[in-house]
Amino acid sequence: MQANSDYSQLLKKLSLKFNDLQLLQEAFTHKSYVNEVNDPQVKSNERLEYLGDAVLELVVTKHLFQDFPKNEEGDLTAMRSALVRGKNLAKVARELELGQYLILSKGEFNSQGQSKGYILANLVEAIIGAIYLDQGMQKASQFILQNIYSHLPEILEQNAHIDSKTKFQEVAQERLSITPEYKLIKEFGPDHSKQFTMGVFLKGKLVGEGTDSSKQKAEQKAALHGLKEKGWIK
Repeated sequence: MQANSDYSQLLKKLSLKFNDLQLLQEAFTHKSYVNEVNDPQVKSNERLEYLGDAVLELVVTKHLFQDFPKNEEGDLTAMRSALVRGKNLAKVARELELGQYLILSKGEFNSQGQSKGYILANLVEAIIGAIYLDQGMQKASQFILQNIYSHLPEILEQNAHIDSKTKFQEVAQERLSITPEYKLIKEFGPDHSKQFTMGVFLKGKLVGEGTDSSKQKAEQKAALHGLKEKGWIK
């Protein structure tokens, strides 16, 4: 389904001028639309997404390397993963209101494809690829720094770059020679919207709790709570 194809407002918002608007339109073209129209002239954004993913990784890696000279490889990798993962990229797409420009099949449009996280995340990577091809690395880097890398302070403040369960287990085994255990404390809410409270225990002692819509997410929150309670992270 053809979306808003007037990119003037978007380009103004992004401080960009495209030489080849066809390239930008390709970035917004989802594979479902290509399959629907069956026109060899119409290309999906998958190749641009592939290119944009590589550009994104390189730019983020370079700036983390420069900005955190004292951090080890593991820390840098964790920060990079948090910045480039789909959840963060989808958030960027929503902030920039990119979904309104997506070109989708009728079926995908009717199933709210323009708001699906993985489609929006792929779209951001495709746009980076398009900017790189049309404007070069400097403009692509500028887009990444302004709209993606800029989320780093928030990510660090929320400890969103930490795999809490892995971190908790590593520290517990290193300092106490104990392997943490996770147990369900309670579950509540209707079947379609269940909430789970999980606890993390060391030698039977509860040291952290977390509540979320899945046991796995609740365990992550419990581990993060436990890390803070034990003073193992700030």
